[in-house]
Amino acid sequence: GAPSVSTATAVREQHGHDESMHPCALPDVVVWPQAVGQVQELAALCHRSRVPMVPFGTGTGLEGGVNAVQGGVCFDLSRMDAIAELSLEDFSVTVEPGVTRKALNKHLRGTGLWFPVGTVGMRGV
Repeated sequence: GAPSVSTATAVREQHGHDESMHPCALPDVVVWPQAVGQVQELAALCHRSRVPMVPFGTGTGLEGGVNAVQGGVCFDLSRMDAIAELSLEDFSVTVEPGVTRKALNKHLRGTGLWFPVGTVGMRGV
């Protein structure tokens, strides 16, 4: 329920497009899971009901990947923003999907490490 679920048109419009040239395609509902278990439960429910799932990060993509061309449920992962583990020895970090590059670099400040734009291999938990 609210504030973790919304069917408001303005919220659906915000989640129905990215920075691409593709026209907005609204999801039917936007949800904000806050734990891996919630994502698993929501995904299982959508799968059983044959409802499309659309993941949403920051909406800055250029491919139109967040456009819900068949409606469905938009999973806004921005509230899953924990940095779970940092290993300075092997230059690896485990993050949840809502961690932004800027937040990660703020966390890394003072370690001598940074996460540049365009880095391949960011892997979540």
